[in-house]
Amino acid sequence: MKKRLARLQTVQQLIKTYRIDSQERLLSYLERAGFPITQATLSRDLKFLKVGKVSDENGYVYALSEGEEPHIIFGGYINDFLRGYVSIEWSGNMVVIKTYSGHSDSVALALDNMELTEVLGTIAGRDDAVFVCLQEGITGEDFMNRIKKIIPKLERVKYFKPKTEEVI
Repeated sequence: MKKRLARLQTVQQLIKTYRIDSQERLLSYLERAGFPITQATLSRDLKFLKVGKVSDENGYVYALSEGEEPHIIFGGYINDFLRGYVSIEWSGNMVVIKTYSGHSDSVALALDNMELTEVLGTIAGRDDAVFVCLQEGITGEDFMNRIKKIIPKLERVKYFKPKTEEVI
């Protein structure tokens, strides 16, 4: 999966850097960059990235959607994370993410694939928690600031179960 993310980022960079007017030209740039893929795979990537063609002085060229890069690349992972997490707490460089039952694997996988250099690794609990170990010198607060740039609508605590009163 990380290879696909690297390829998607390379496609974006190529489109930003060069005037690319055809899939054949983009395929050749990708091959030189170490990503030999088929035309069908490139078509899926372009659709996923919401790349379109725009007119310039010499014809039509590929262009990226403006202002959505992290959300486009990590969109599925962001949705998995938001759908699964309940709360985020930390102490020093250790973070615990509580999840809804059965969502710990998808939340950990989402974090692993968001290319967060601050994260050393994640461990998904059996059912409803994810442990995140951060790089030395990175705090939970640093982690939250970084992840909020990728997921702007993230809240530290999304949901707390109401306390139930004991019935006698």
